[in-house]
Amino acid sequence: MIRYHCPLRWGDMDAQGHLNNASYLDYLQEARVHFLLSGPPTLQELLTTGVLVVSHQVEYLAPVEFSEHGLDVDLWVDALGGSRFAIGYDVLDGDRLVARARTGAVPYDLAADRLRRLTAEERGLLAAELDPHEPLRDLPRVPRGARRDAEHHYRLAVRWSDLDSYGHVNNVKFFDYVQEGRVALIAECLGWGPDDVWVIVRQDLEYLRPMDFRTTPYVVATVVADTGNRSVTLAAEIRDPETGETFASARTVLVGRSPLTPGQRGALGRHALDPAA
Repeated sequence: MIRYHCPLRWGDMDAQGHLNNASYLDYLQEARVHFLLSGPPTLQELLTTGVLVVSHQVEYLAPVEFSEHGLDVDLWVDALGGSRFAIGYDVLDGDRLVARARTGAVPYDLAADRLRRLTAEERGLLAAELDPHEPLRDLPRVPRGARRDAEHHYRLAVRWSDLDSYGHVNNVKFFDYVQEGRVALIAECLGWGPDDVWVIVRQDLEYLRPMDFRTTPYVVATVVADTGNRSVTLAAEIRDPETGETFASARTVLVGRSPLTPGQRGALGRHALDPAA
């Protein structure tokens, strides 16, 4: 297991004074990149020649307030195949476990623009850090394009600064995009009263294809997949509204401070997969 110490940034806090859910992905990325770049030349080359993130699972266990001592990220190789590997993380605020996460990744040949298999040497080096932990429970996936008439649409503008060193939108930014769509839906349906507090407790995202910078907007299409007493599960897709291409699919579980009122349920119902739910 490898430990990476990550300072907290004041700008990563959200409106409630806690570390924003999307900012965790920056810290996971910093730990993952440190693991590869601080390793043998073969692992450094893996990052240079191309490695793509294909999925994230993040379980948020406790809020984090800004402090000078920062966070520790424990990292290990959680699974290893012929052309795919998974990185596991525990995020700690002092002695307190505040998040658990998994990242799926695949090696990619940037020069040939194609996926490739791990070499024997790469597999050996990754296997040295292999330490499978208890898996995170998968959030149920919503069929792509299910009940499109219920979708809430948010027009998304990609910023030039959102791109990574490979020239595509960085994987971390997809969590920002899903968040923008979610905030717009919640503001429209529920508003933001002085006592309204919504906490993200789980978020899964799968990357389906690279996303490029352009001046015309993309769209974040969000639906209400499920509602509980105080919880809401949202499903979102990031798409090209002109071609219908889907770049990513996500599920997010939110928990509120207070039970949902009948009026709130009715407002959310306009975007529900099952209107009767």
